[in-house]
Amino acid sequence: MHIAIMSRNKNLYSTNRLKEAAEARGHEVKVIDPLKCYMNINMTSPSIHMKGEDLPKFDAVIPRIGASVTFYGTAVLRQFEMMGVHPLNESVAITRSRDKLRSLQLLSRKNIGLPVTGFANKPADIPDLLDMVGGAPCVIKLLEGTQGIGVVLAETRKAAESVIEAFMGLKANIMVQEYIAEAGGADIRCFVIGDKVIAAMRRQALPGEFRSNLHRGGSATIVKLTPEERSTALRAAKTMGLNVAGVDILRSKHGPLVMEVNSSPGLEGIEKATGIDVADKIIQFIEKNLKKGSAKTKGNG
Repeated sequence: MHIAIMSRNKNLYSTNRLKEAAEARGHEVKVIDPLKCYMNINMTSPSIHMKGEDLPKFDAVIPRIGASVTFYGTAVLRQFEMMGVHPLNESVAITRSRDKLRSLQLLSRKNIGLPVTGFANKPADIPDLLDMVGGAPCVIKLLEGTQGIGVVLAETRKAAESVIEAFMGLKANIMVQEYIAEAGGADIRCFVIGDKVIAAMRRQALPGEFRSNLHRGGSATIVKLTPEERSTALRAAKTMGLNVAGVDILRSKHGPLVMEVNSSPGLEGIEKATGIDVADKIIQFIEKNLKKGSAKTKGNG
């Protein structure tokens, strides 16, 4: 197969591992920076160009689209889909998962466990908003934030009101969530491929920190999932329409609660914590499921 990996940096661990795994299985791989692509959109022969030339024909594309380039990156991926290239994750599913508010609404509709979440846009609504999530402490999140950036733990009601007012004053979109104290600053990353959770790790925040992201110094260890946690992760990925996803779960007294469904989950932490060759499993999944022009959306949505 000829496989394209959409990534802004060919030296990233995840990009490198996917390239190595694909080449080890006999495939030809090209890493493509989506921001260096431009598109010819027409009725008969849509194409993607880079540096004045058409890109070669690919059988499959692996999107590794960073949150900051979601709009343009998914536009390029839609163009691949319109050209009949098989996407590992479809553009519409990536766009859906990147909208934190929409993704939570979709998960809620499927009765998947979530932290109680409030959303408003007027300072006058703040008191009721805080009451809805159980008051302080609570977690305040920027909708556009990633890797723990733009996430604040407000330990008192006054602090929560001040932070929310500040964000609203900057015209930033935020949501407020209940704080799951029993999680103890830890969450579980479930790595889903197809209809299986192929690996899982527990991420623990540093002392005095509640964000468990590895980019923020958190540590990762292998963890055994309960049947309910496994089922929750699979249902969450399916709800988003993602073939490959990192589903982040909190262990609460009410059972597993989904925090986020990541459409471009990193491989470094999960591979090192579990010893599982996740990159190889992704390439095997593409081999088994490749059907040219099989994107359900055909570039729409």
